[in-house]
Amino acid sequence: MGVSGSGKSTIGKLLSEQLGYAFIDADDLHPESNKRLMASGIPLTDVERSPWLDNIGSKLAEYSSSNTPLIVACSALKHSYRDKLRRYSPTVNFLFLDGTRSQIQSQISTRDHEFMPSSLLDSQFADLEVLQADERGLRIELGGSPLTTCTAIIKALALKNRN
Repeated sequence: MGVSGSGKSTIGKLLSEQLGYAFIDADDLHPESNKRLMASGIPLTDVERSPWLDNIGSKLAEYSSSNTPLIVACSALKHSYRDKLRRYSPTVNFLFLDGTRSQIQSQISTRDHEFMPSSLLDSQFADLEVLQADERGLRIELGGSPLTTCTAIIKALALKNRN
């Protein structure tokens, strides 16, 4: 989870390859109406995000019921969004890819996203609610390459699972 441009898709794909887990990019689950709004530079409202979160939640429940490990690259910016996802899959864990606005802006400037312009970055940071103590997950500070970040995530997960 994290704001647009934090590396969710890149890191999620790498993690899925390294761990042998299935991978879904939640951007692919947005209704076309949401994609059009974002492509026009219009931030989504909670109402507009709701069907998207339901789509993600359905995928989480589907994979969970078949005991298939899954990594989903999803912004999940607000606690309420993560609550909704937890209703579909109570054991879901979140990896918060945390970076400064300047780090994220730098990463966004090197990519071309289908429907998420860099002009929406401020709205993403405005909506961001970091993981709370009552949420299962880890905060991962950005700063290295995607491969370095994946290695840090795998180490952090191993340490967490030992405790």
